[in-house]
Amino acid sequence: MIVNENGLLVEKDALDQMASEGEALHGVGSSNTHAEAHLEEEESPIDFTHFQKADYVELVKELAKSDNYKRTDVLVKEMKPLFDAIRNAERKAALDRYLADGGVAEDFEYRADELDHQFDATLKLIRDKRQAHFKHLEDQKNASLHKKEEILEKLRALVDGEDSPQAFHQFKDLQKEWKNSGPVPVAHIKTMWANYNALVDRFYDHRNIYFELKELDRRKNLETKKELCVRAEKLKEVNSIQDAVRELNELHNEFKHVGPVPAEDQEAVWQRFKAASDAVYAKRDAYVANLQQELVKNMALKEAIGEEVSAYASFASDRIKEWNEKTKEILELQKKWDAIGAVPRAKQKDTNKKFWSSFKLFFHNKSVFFKKLDEERAKNLKLKEEIVAKAVALKESTDWDKTSNELKVLQNQWKEVGPVPEKWRDKIYLQFKEACDFFFEQRRGLQKQADLEQEANLVKKEAIVRQLEELTANKAVTIADVQNLRSQFNSLGFVPKNAMASIKSRFTEAANKAIASIENLSEQDKSQASLEIEISALRNDPQSDRKLFQREQTIRKQIAKAENDIGVLENNLTFFERSKNASQMKEEYGNKIKEATAHLKDLKKQLKMLQQPTETLAKTNS
Repeated sequence: MIVNENGLLVEKDALDQMASEGEALHGVGSSNTHAEAHLEEEESPIDFTHFQKADYVELVKELAKSDNYKRTDVLVKEMKPLFDAIRNAERKAALDRYLADGGVAEDFEYRADELDHQFDATLKLIRDKRQAHFKHLEDQKNASLHKKEEILEKLRALVDGEDSPQAFHQFKDLQKEWKNSGPVPVAHIKTMWANYNALVDRFYDHRNIYFELKELDRRKNLETKKELCVRAEKLKEVNSIQDAVRELNELHNEFKHVGPVPAEDQEAVWQRFKAASDAVYAKRDAYVANLQQELVKNMALKEAIGEEVSAYASFASDRIKEWNEKTKEILELQKKWDAIGAVPRAKQKDTNKKFWSSFKLFFHNKSVFFKKLDEERAKNLKLKEEIVAKAVALKESTDWDKTSNELKVLQNQWKEVGPVPEKWRDKIYLQFKEACDFFFEQRRGLQKQADLEQEANLVKKEAIVRQLEELTANKAVTIADVQNLRSQFNSLGFVPKNAMASIKSRFTEAANKAIASIENLSEQDKSQASLEIEISALRNDPQSDRKLFQREQTIRKQIAKAENDIGVLENNLTFFERSKNASQMKEEYGNKIKEATAHLKDLKKQLKMLQQPTETLAKTNS
């Protein structure tokens, strides 16, 4: 017996086994991680050479359905720059057409099409799904950690307890629970396994009466590990390297959980299992080596194109035709670049940076060139001077609403005019800004007073809501109370805009709860009273006309649909006259017609209430 790093007594053979199992885990989870990443990356290779935007959208939608997050990440990283390149090329082509038609570059606004929106939205969906998946895995590991800690506590209690015929069975049950409890966070793996194996050995050492059971259990474990060796040896014949490595990882996990074997067989069975594993890894390494050669070849091709593109970064000319010719040439180089496959990950960032930096610099220089051709800036200065003159004439006006709208129109016109010569830009802008600021500062002073009044109205409305809530809580509310408080609430003026929706919602909720608590009111009357509350809120809304109109149009559409549904049901009913199941079908459709008719009646009632002044709750109750 020796003391392990956690201060627990452990047999030497147990430590040897833990070391062997640790070596197995290290072989799968550490030294092979990079190679497995390449295997995942090369699964189902895709040639993007002839992909259009629609093809990328379809592919990203398929990836959104997949649970293979490694492959999804690789493909997204590969396709995103390619899709963006197409989008940038479309934007550039649109800008060129706009400039050719006499437009100004700074006025240009590019609108993404439906494929752009679908692609971006689906990418966001993939990122959200991936984040949720890995959070779920982490939560599972934390739950497994908690479960394993509970098992260790039970195992300690069992080890320190008295011998009994049931102790060994309890011990085996805890071992099964441990195996089935799942993985834990990496930071806790070593400590968990050290404590577990130490407690297992202490259990056997403290119970000499069960020594034979211990030996039988180890021989049984030996047979199990031999079966795992056979399964591992067959994996070298599997054609799919990914499948072989994946199954081998599962076998390593099972091998680790089987438990100790007789000391004399421990090294032999481990070496057999390790040899089978090495055979699979050797096959995998050969595959990865070939893959690396392809990646290196691709990198050489991309570096050559990067050198060609770098010459375009310093291109300069004063002729539009020459710029357009160079644009066609560099876009052809981009197509060649896109047609080449992946490169080694370690070189991917630098290779891409060299190409895209020169690519973007060329188009930046081209944009600067076309800006210099702008001959509209002198006209723009004159237009902006006229706008400034109008703003100065309006700045002392006290017709707040009308002048405010006029200044907003001028501000929109200002934005549409476009740039002016650089030396006049700040001066003309400050003149316009000072005129607008002067008016709005004067208006803001009056607005402060209105804000104070709105704050006071909010306090009063909150008090009404609290009063209604207290009456409801004390079961002392009546229809008259609700009607009276509703009238008081509606009679008050505006509240601050940011509180308008919440205070209305609070009052409506409180009123509905109050109505629902009145025992002597039927459900139909309660429903109608709640609807009256809602309509009353709409009538007192600052945009009541629009909202009431929208509500009325919605109900009319629902009425038309309900009438059409009833007509269809009644028409279909005539087809069942000669059917074998005529009675059953008539009854079924008759019930549907009754339900639709009742729904239509309710909708018409709502429409009538919208078109007439809201009735009082007291009248409703009567």
